[in-house]
Amino acid sequence: MSDKKLVYSTDPKDMAQMQKANQKVSHKDQVLFDKLEIIFKLEKSGRGGKTVTIMERFPKNEEWLKTFAKELKAKCGVGGTHLIRDDFGVIEIQGDKRDQLKKILEGKGIKYRGM
Repeated sequence: MSDKKLVYSTDPKDMAQMQKANQKVSHKDQVLFDKLEIIFKLEKSGRGGKTVTIMERFPKNEEWLKTFAKELKAKCGVGGTHLIRDDFGVIEIQGDKRDQLKKILEGKGIKYRGM
């Protein structure tokens, strides 16, 4: 196969390959998720009166953090960012989206603390 990325296909062979690829990724992520315990914070001061939901204690893996932040932002329908601090990774989501984020984390089997 060439370096082209498959976007869409109804061929059963292609669908089987895509399912195998998704299973490998989900198993790898699940091992990582079992070790995580995320801490929620809600900040408003120093942000021009706007509320931001902050999740801390993610691994310091830039690529994974960027992908996971993008997924969370898309599911919540808001903006945000990811940061790497000295000890851990942080994801900031615009607005008070704690309930939505907690449901997403529970669905992935990630433990959390905080509000």
